[in-house]
Amino acid sequence: MTASPHIKVPKQARKGQVVLLRAKIQHPMETGWRKNAAGETVPRQRIHKFVCDFEGREVFRADLHSAISTDPYLAFHIKASTSGRFRFRWFEDGGKVHEKIAAMEVS
Repeated sequence: MTASPHIKVPKQARKGQVVLLRAKIQHPMETGWRKNAAGETVPRQRIHKFVCDFEGREVFRADLHSAISTDPYLAFHIKASTSGRFRFRWFEDGGKVHEKIAAMEVS
């Protein structure tokens, strides 16, 4: 089962400050290689891509592969320049997209 993504974005930052953004999603990340107790293959279901953009401009991207653990966690730094909104998106096999948005005020 996939739950709501969790993100951490500072509410405020000074212009030019480097800030840490964090993103985690609860997800089983099934590879399609594992078998259940009955010996049947568990269907593949994983997040294969993560993208974060700021006001429509991509600031971070990660391609996730089969070796990524359950509930993937990502952390990255950005340099604050203007106030705006971050959009975090997780792309799942089968086309489902999970999204979370957060704003940051820069002074």
